[in-house]
Amino acid sequence: MQALGSPTSACTDTSCGALLRELQHVWDEIGESEADKDRMLLELEKECLQVYRRKVHEASNNKARLHQSVAAKEAELATLMAALGELNLRSQVLTDKRSASLKEQLASVLPLVEDLRMKKEERIKQIADVKAQIEKIRGEVSGYTHLNGVVTDSLNTEEQDLSQRKLTEYQTHLHSLQKEKSDRLHKVLEYVNEVHSLCGVLGMDFGRTVSEVHPSLHDTGHEQSTNISNSTLEGLEKAILKLKAERKSRFQKLKDIVASLFELWNLMDSPQEERNLFRRVTSVFQTPELETTKSSVLSLEIIEQAASEVERLTKLKASRMKELVMKKRSELEEICRKAHIEPDMSTAAEKANALIDSGLVDPSELLANIEVQITKMKDEAVSRKEIMDRIDRWLAACEEENWLEDYNQDENRYSAGRGVHFNLKRAEKARVTVTKIPSMIENLINKILAWEDERKMLFLYDGVRLIQILEDYKLTRQQKEEEKRRYRDQKKFQDLLLTEKEAMYGSKPSPKRSNSFKKPNGYRANGNGSMTPTPQRLSVGSATPELLTPRSYSGRQNGYFKETRRLSTAPLNFVAISKEDTMSYASGYGSELGSPRSHC
Repeated sequence: MQALGSPTSACTDTSCGALLRELQHVWDEIGESEADKDRMLLELEKECLQVYRRKVHEASNNKARLHQSVAAKEAELATLMAALGELNLRSQVLTDKRSASLKEQLASVLPLVEDLRMKKEERIKQIADVKAQIEKIRGEVSGYTHLNGVVTDSLNTEEQDLSQRKLTEYQTHLHSLQKEKSDRLHKVLEYVNEVHSLCGVLGMDFGRTVSEVHPSLHDTGHEQSTNISNSTLEGLEKAILKLKAERKSRFQKLKDIVASLFELWNLMDSPQEERNLFRRVTSVFQTPELETTKSSVLSLEIIEQAASEVERLTKLKASRMKELVMKKRSELEEICRKAHIEPDMSTAAEKANALIDSGLVDPSELLANIEVQITKMKDEAVSRKEIMDRIDRWLAACEEENWLEDYNQDENRYSAGRGVHFNLKRAEKARVTVTKIPSMIENLINKILAWEDERKMLFLYDGVRLIQILEDYKLTRQQKEEEKRRYRDQKKFQDLLLTEKEAMYGSKPSPKRSNSFKKPNGYRANGNGSMTPTPQRLSVGSATPELLTPRSYSGRQNGYFKETRRLSTAPLNFVAISKEDTMSYASGYGSELGSPRSHC
């Protein structure tokens, strides 16, 4: 029994020895013979050997099964490592195998196998998902739909390489396809937006236009994504080119119609309310084609409405052309009148009427001729503005000079009365203004000469050269100044004679002055509630040259002034005139020569 016993446990040997001693003690008490004892011990040994043999056989079978399991797991592990590319685990498995029992080897291999199994399932799912996306994008790019189930089945039956490298390749390929899809989708959306903008401007049906290229471009649902195939891109490009050509054609057509509208409106002087009805259309005239974005501004309906308006105005134009010619002629004459320019008589109202009635001239050509003259007169009026402003200031100074002359003749100008202080202030300002008239004339002449030199033409004022008017004015003013100086000398000489006469014969009261030389006094309102004296003046003596302003020239030519005022230049014999007559004459004549007078 000790030969078959296991030396691994001292406790087991002790238990067997104690049982054997107890058995021998029982046999002794029973009285068994030695032969029986030996026979029963031999049977006991045989039974123990059978038990050991059975245990050894069971242990051997268990060892074989463990060897098989370890080998199977190692083979599966090798297959998984080969498929997943996890070759770095092989050295770890060999190290564990050399230093461990079968159970330890199996225990160390099982977690690795389970982990690789899970990793393989995850890798298969990842690769299948990536390939499904790849096939889907390929289908979208090529224009057909691929089923995900077919991709998964082909992966399960054909895919052998499940390594990270292979997954990375698929992912890289997927990323490139996704970028291509994104670029294509962006381009498709850009094309669709451009088509939408063009359809909006042209007033066309956007849905119908893009649906003709591909239905998914207008009605995109959950089951149908936007088609990004080459055929779709080509179809959108062709649609855009077609719409741009149509936009260009309609834009030019509408632009021509709007140009005709503006011409007819200006020609017929259409009211602003009528023009506002086509404000949306006329905005195209000032907007470049590429910047035209208003909705339906180039629609066929809008173009037809504008064309109808042009047709209506064209028909109305024929009946109103004569009226328009007269109106434009009146406008030309008003511009010329304000600028004191002689209008062109070739388009005078009477002559234009005769030409239109006779049919010798097309009213449109006559109207265009008048328009050219209007433009020319406006430009000339602008160039004359500075000189005309100076003329107005000179004429205003002449008016003040006339007022001052009348004011100086009023014998009651210093008497107390309503508005006297206003007249005194105005008289002071008028005297300052009158002193500036010679410098005004010189500056005005220099300006006119510069204008004539620049434009190589004469500066005419109501048909008369203004330089000639100013030169005549200067000459007449000098003559009047000389006459005034000569009169003052004569007055001093007369006063000296009167003094000597009084010294010789004694003074006596002068008789009452004759009313034949006394002028009635009158007043006029000067704008501030006071009355300005405006005594009428008498012309005495022989005639002198007129002191003429441009208004006097134009008035004399046009019949506006029927009488002129003249000053005498004949010498007076004050010796032969009595004292009272002389003083009466001086009172009426002295103020007359106080200032040059003109019909300004």
